[in-house]
Amino acid sequence: MSSQYPGPSTGPVSYPDPYSPTYASPTYASPTYGYAERPPLGPAGDLPPTPPAASPRRGLGAGAVLGLIAGAGLIAVTAGTIGGGVGYLVARETIPPAAMDATAVSASLALPSVVPGSISEIAATAQPAVVQLNIGGGAGEGTGSGFVISEDGYIITNHHVAGVAGSGGIEVAFSDGSTATGRLVGSNPGYDIAVVKVSRTGLPALPLGSSGDLNVGDAVIAVGSPLGLTGTVTTGIVSALNRPVTAGGDGDLAFINAIQTDAAINPGNSGGPLLDGTGAVIGVNSAIASLGALGGQTGSIGLGFAIPIDVAKRITDEIISTGTSTTPIIGVTLDTVFTGPGGLVESVTPGQPADIAGLQAGDLITKVDGMVVADSTQLIVTIRAKAPGDTVNLTVERDGQEAQIPLTLASQD
Repeated sequence: MSSQYPGPSTGPVSYPDPYSPTYASPTYASPTYGYAERPPLGPAGDLPPTPPAASPRRGLGAGAVLGLIAGAGLIAVTAGTIGGGVGYLVARETIPPAAMDATAVSASLALPSVVPGSISEIAATAQPAVVQLNIGGGAGEGTGSGFVISEDGYIITNHHVAGVAGSGGIEVAFSDGSTATGRLVGSNPGYDIAVVKVSRTGLPALPLGSSGDLNVGDAVIAVGSPLGLTGTVTTGIVSALNRPVTAGGDGDLAFINAIQTDAAINPGNSGGPLLDGTGAVIGVNSAIASLGALGGQTGSIGLGFAIPIDVAKRITDEIISTGTSTTPIIGVTLDTVFTGPGGLVESVTPGQPADIAGLQAGDLITKVDGMVVADSTQLIVTIRAKAPGDTVNLTVERDGQEAQIPLTLASQD
């Protein structure tokens, strides 16, 4: 079976679909993954695999937290290794607002003295720019996190947090206890990024760092509102880079070339910032993995995933400028039955970059810019990490021969 980009899957899949890997360890049952928000993730973009339809998992505690928002919704995911690559496929579930009613300790309490350059100083500096988003009405009712990026009120969060706000709108709660009405500027479901605007000026904003400078082992700090507990700070390290994560369901998929971290991330953290040791944002927390349910909910087991800020910044800038954003494509359909290694081209779209560059049906794409491609999912997230107009070099096998084929990525609005 095949899928023409951007036709995403209609939901989580069950075995033996090649994109629903089993957990590597025989000690545990297959782990589940989930968002901390409910919103449906949007179109995938280019080359998305289309797994066979299956009934999505619904109900409390059925999945782990993937996307941390204090409960707007959860995504159940199954993870594992496919042909050397790891992919995470998610199915959203809902956490009722009552599950997030716990009131956080007042943000107005006096801050103790902090050591310059310490985690406590970074947390104290970041807190005023981190917000809680209360989503009302519609399928997206719940709570999530976000952070201010400009003094005139632009806020980054996840699409699955704010992108599906219903008639109840978006309430933005600040660390000083004040609130404001938020307006959705735009979102990109395929990247799980949304931008919200409040009519305020003089707001403290977080500096944006560079995810491209990260190394495995670097210290990171997550700030947000897990389970509605505003101002929660957790720490850890970068556990892995370029981790292919597929999240979504009900016809919507997001493909994320994620930063993996062991910093505790739970429902409600979705959309909040992942900071480096200088206090700059290097990722947008979006998903977590968890084994089983804890008291009807899921908890962190040290596998959190964040959207790299280098990617999030491009999407955000486009949304602020135009209200929408673009997705890079190469213009092929992949054979979704083929499990790798590599991505097998089933057909080439006429007039698109792959066609212009000379790719043919039956070609096997094994590398992108020298990076080995484990499977179709990794090929997609690798392309998604680029921008329209970027030139990439594909390593392609055809009839036993290997060739280097450069092409310039096109744009899918």
